Amino acid sequence: MQDIKLDKIKNKLVLLIYKLSPELLNWLDRLGLFKRSLPALIKNPQWSIGIYVGQSPLKFMAAKNVKNPVIECHDVSDVTAELVADPFMVKVEQTWYMFFEIYNQQTRKGEIGLAVSQDTVKWEYQQIVLAEKFHLSYPYVFVWMNEYYMIPETGEAKSIRLYKASKFPTHWTFVDNLVSGSVFLDPSIFRYDNRWWLFVETNPYSKYDTLRLYYADELTGPWIEHPNSPIINGNPHIARPAGRVVVMHDRIIRYTQDCYPFYGIQVRAFEITELSPTSYQEREVAGASVLTPSPTGFGWNGGGMHHIDPHLNQDGTWIACVDGWV
Repeated sequence: MQDIKLDKIKNKLVLLIYKLSPELLNWLDRLGLFKRSLPALIKNPQWSIGIYVGQSPLKFMAAKNVKNPVIECHDVSDVTAELVADPFMVKVEQTWYMFFEIYNQQTRKGEIGLAVSQDTVKWEYQQIVLAEKFHLSYPYVFVWMNEYYMIPETGEAKSIRLYKASKFPTHWTFVDNLVSGSVFLDPSIFRYDNRWWLFVETNPYSKYDTLRLYYADELTGPWIEHPNSPIINGNPHIARPAGRVVVMHDRIIRYTQDCYPFYGIQVRAFEITELSPTSYQEREVAGASVLTPSPTGFGWNGGGMHHIDPHLNQDGTWIACVDGWV
């Protein structure tokens, strides 16, 4: 118990230093001062899911009428959940369906769970909807040609796997491997200029610093790696995807996790200014981070936030499911 309390004190200290001066924390880390305390930050974190709102896809805040977090481990009723994270939503008529990772304490792997809501304020957990022999997370759900698809993270299978709803929202069938041969983390698909595009992090040593880009004419491929890929190499601040890619006419926003000096600090945004099969350019959006941890270091997201799935409402405002840890 004393060690746990000491870890929490170290966690708060590191978070405070990071907020005051990331450069100072990086310098202290290079000296080796945090070799013991930084791993403690990602040891047994308590992950949960919340709802945020905003006037644009670049700035979000907690919804005033929502009591965050809206989904916690104890809400999961069919398995013993060690964490809930990586939420993605889809709205069908008047119902919101949220898919998210549940880390099953018994199987010691991630599985995909489902919750539903009529108003995004109150959510009701339903069940596990997808489980495999390998770890699943990041259930990127999307609609194409009136069919529901999902590309979860399946890094342990060393492939990017496409699933299709045989009976939405509870039954999902494996369609095909889109790309194989590496550890692929957080694959994020989007459609632009009559093509499919896909970002994915690929560093095999959990450094979270390599972002690759693929494209295809058809959803099932063949998928081709972009000639500029990896588009990010050796930078854990901006490489790992952090949720749904937003496409608004000719504007494309990709979200990225800041994974240094430790995993899941905050979410940053980049605007893709040039995208074709032969070219790629992007710039970081000004205005600091899209999601940051609670400024006090306490609360459900006091440790960090690392995921966002934004959706445009009919009135022009935005709503997003997010996650956080403490």
